[in-house]
Amino acid sequence: MRTYSLAYLTASGLTPPQMLAAAAQLGYRHVGMRLQPNMPGAPHQVLLGDAAMLRETLAVQRDTGVGVFDIEIIRLGADFDPQAHRPLLEAGAALQAKAVLVAGDDLDLPRLADSYARLCAFMQPYGMTADLEFMPWTAVPDAQAALRTVRAAGSPANAGILVDALHFARSHTTLDDVRALPRELLHYAQICDAPAGKDFTVEQMIHTARCERLLPGEGGIDLASLFHALPADLPISVEVPQQLRVAQLGDVAWSRLALEASRKLLA
Repeated sequence: MRTYSLAYLTASGLTPPQMLAAAAQLGYRHVGMRLQPNMPGAPHQVLLGDAAMLRETLAVQRDTGVGVFDIEIIRLGADFDPQAHRPLLEAGAALQAKAVLVAGDDLDLPRLADSYARLCAFMQPYGMTADLEFMPWTAVPDAQAALRTVRAAGSPANAGILVDALHFARSHTTLDDVRALPRELLHYAQICDAPAGKDFTVEQMIHTARCERLLPGEGGIDLASLFHALPADLPISVEVPQQLRVAQLGDVAWSRLALEASRKLLA
C-alpha cells in the first residue's frame, strides 16, 4: 500500500502546523516542508529560528500522527558551506524528517560531487538522507547526471536520488534510466502532471514547475509507465502547484483533489 505526502508546493499558503492538520484531515501520512527559500527572498514556511512555531508544529505532529517526510531545500553552489544549513538540519531532526531535498547548481562537476559528499558527511548525525533532485535547468539535468554525481561523491550511505514526474518528462531521462537507479538511492518520488513534450524554454519549465502543474491524469506525462518503473512501495510526494486553481479553491480543497487524483492514477 502506497503512502502519500503533501508537498509544500501543493499547499504553499499553509503554515507548518496548518499543513500537518490538513494532511491529517485529508488522509496524507506525511508532509513536506520548505523551511529555506529556493532562492533569496522566495516564499517558504517560517519555522527556523521561531521556537514558538516549532513547539506548535511538534504539538500538532504529536496530536495528528502525521510525519514530516522531507524538508527543503539545500542548493549546492560554487560556494557551498554545509555549516550554513545546520539550523535546517536541526529542525529536521526535531521533526523526525526522513529526507532533505537537494539541488545541484555548480557547473564545476568535480566540485559539485565534492560538495555533495561533504553535505552527506555533515548530515550523518541528523539521521536524514540527502536526496538529489535532477532538474533540466540545473547542473544535474537528468537521472544519469544524478547517478554520476552520487557515484563521484563515493556513494555515501545517506545518498539519494529524487525522481519528480515533471522533471522526468522535461529532461532526457528515459524509463530505462529510471529502472537503472539503485533501489537503495530511492526514498520517495514526486507526482504531478503537465502537457507532454520537451520543447520548452528554461523560463517555461521553471514557471510550470513552480506555478502551473496539472493533477495526475490531466496532462500528457506517461505517469503509469514512470511509476511502474519505480518501486511499487515507494512513498509518493504529491507536488502539484497550481496558482490559479488554488486561488479559487483554497489550499486544503486543492490538496484533497491532488491526493484523490494521485490515488486514482496509481491504484
